[in-house]
Order: sequence, then structure tokens, then C-alpha cells
Amino acid sequence: MSKASEEAQKQLDRIVALGYPDVADMSAGAFRALARPLIRALEDSDLGADILLIPTRELVSPESLIARTSINRMAGFTTMPPRDIASFLPQDGFEPPEGPFYLVLEPHTGTCYINREPDVARKLIDSDERLPLTLEEGLAIATQHPEWLLEKNGFNLLGSCSADGRVPSIWMSQNAPRLGAVWPNSRHTWLGNAYCVARRGVSLFR
Repeated sequence: MSKASEEAQKQLDRIVALGYPDVADMSAGAFRALARPLIRALEDSDLGADILLIPTRELVSPESLIARTSINRMAGFTTMPPRDIASFLPQDGFEPPEGPFYLVLEPHTGTCYINREPDVARKLIDSDERLPLTLEEGLAIATQHPEWLLEKNGFNLLGSCSADGRVPSIWMSQNAPRLGAVWPNSRHTWLGNAYCVARRGVSLFR
């Protein structure tokens, strides 16, 4: 196995252990089978381990996922109702590749864009030829790398927004990961603006 396929398998094992198959209303075996083509395609890849395995919202709806994150046994939480969370959709140009799973390459919490208004950070990310992360991708960071919220920073997810213009955010609150939202013209000293360099679906590895 390559480093990429080993890392993707490790991340799949984690979300299965956290109950994602239950959210998807299927058995663990059936859930794993949906990821198998992508993980197999990675066996000859030289991507390395700096990746995130993302289940699409068609497979796993995002509303309950923050509660499956934790830091030091403190479970993640949100004060937003499920309908509000579901309203954060990928913006044009940042839709996920074909599902049910895909990869994010070189994800980052966006420390270099910290304390920037989302509208400003979006322009900077674009000019740096990077891609802002979506809600689902930010939840994957909080799930697979919750320590980043402590070691790096919380982050806005500019690849998604609601109809009223808000963007989702994840940060530390009450010693736990918290999912919330900010307005596009607001700035916060503790929030970066998360990004990646690419998204890849299984077809791009064939």
C-alpha cells in the first residue's frame, strides 16, 4: 500500500468507529465498500499522507457530525439547529467531485489568513491559487485532526455558505470543538480561513 492509501484507510477506520455508517443508515461493511474503489486507486499514488478522506453529504449528512468530534474526551457541539447546518451548501466552483468519497489534498486551517474577513480572505486564497474548504471538509479536519484546533487555530469554511451569506466556522469553545457561523464582513482573531490545494475523486486516479 502507498502512504496515501494507508492514510485513507486509517481515516476510514476512524469514521467507521465513530458511527458514520449509522448516520448513513447502512452496515459498516457496506459503508467500507463504498470507499474501497478510491482507496484501491490510491495504491499506486505518490500523493503522500497529507490528505483528507471526505464522505459526501449525500452519503453522510453533516448535521450530526460535529457531535462525533472530540478533544480530550470533550465532545464537539453546536447551538445551530440541524436545518441551519444543512443550509450551508458548497459555493459554485467548490462542489465535491463524484461521490460517495473523495480526497482533499494538503488541507490547512489557514493560519496565514487569520483575523481576515471572509470576503477578504476569499480573494487572498484565490490569488494564492488555493481552494477554500467546505463545511464537510472542515468537519473532516475536526474529526481526523482535532489537535489542529489547539495547535493551530479555528477556521472559517469559505467554500460553503448559507442563503443569507453566512459561512460556517469551527473553533474551540468550552474546551471542545464548536460549529458555528460568521458573517462575510466579520473578523475574529482566533479564526483562520481553511484551504486546500486540490480535490480529487476516484476517476482522476484511474
